[in-house]
Amino acid sequence: MRKFVCIILVLSLSGAAFAQKADFRKGNRQFRKADYSEADISYRKGLLKDTASVAGHYNLANNLYRQENFEEAAKQLEAVQLTAGDAPFAADYYFNAGDVAGAKQDWQTAVNMFKESLRRNPGDLAAKENYIYARNKLQEQQQQQQNQDNQDQNQDQNQDNQDNQDQQQQNQDQNQDQNQDQQQQDDQQQEGQQPQPQEVQLSPQQAQQLLQAIQDKEKQTQEKVDEKKAQALKSRQKEKNW
Repeated sequence: MRKFVCIILVLSLSGAAFAQKADFRKGNRQFRKADYSEADISYRKGLLKDTASVAGHYNLANNLYRQENFEEAAKQLEAVQLTAGDAPFAADYYFNAGDVAGAKQDWQTAVNMFKESLRRNPGDLAAKENYIYARNKLQEQQQQQQNQDNQDQNQDQNQDNQDNQDQQQQNQDQNQDQNQDQQQQDDQQQEGQQPQPQEVQLSPQQAQQLLQAIQDKEKQTQEKVDEKKAQALKSRQKEKNW
């Protein structure tokens, strides 16, 4: 894509007010020789004596532009913007202001400045070309910004969705833990509520029957023991007799 048509002009006015300022005239000569460092000193000396000089700020801005000090150049032009619009060289002023804004990639300001230059000099083809170029760059910049905003918005939405999923998972985990705790509590309660063996209360008749059964069992057992002893005795006696 082609660059600006860059036309930086210095003012060499024949008016008495400017002609009497030797520092400004000296700065113009140095500018034409491309001695920009010395021209910078001369213009600033002149502005110390006449701080409101539109031509002085204008020419210093152009000199700073040549040194690629675009920020300071813009400040010098802004210092006289209110009065420069009524000056005879207003079209050149706005043209150069558009060049400075374009060098800073401030395309909105560049469009505005070239538009103002064309209003004062509609036949300036360079201003028209630069206006179209700056307008196209502004549209590209706005589209890029819109794309970036959309991307940022999508990222924010994705992050919100992820946060919601994380929160849902956290809630599920918390509910699961609570259910496990409740199950453990229920199990413990069930264990604590298991029926205990109850003591059987017998009637006197049942107690007598139970006692009689025990005694009968003991009697039978004793009779068996006595019978075994008797048999053992007989066996010993046979052996002794034999």
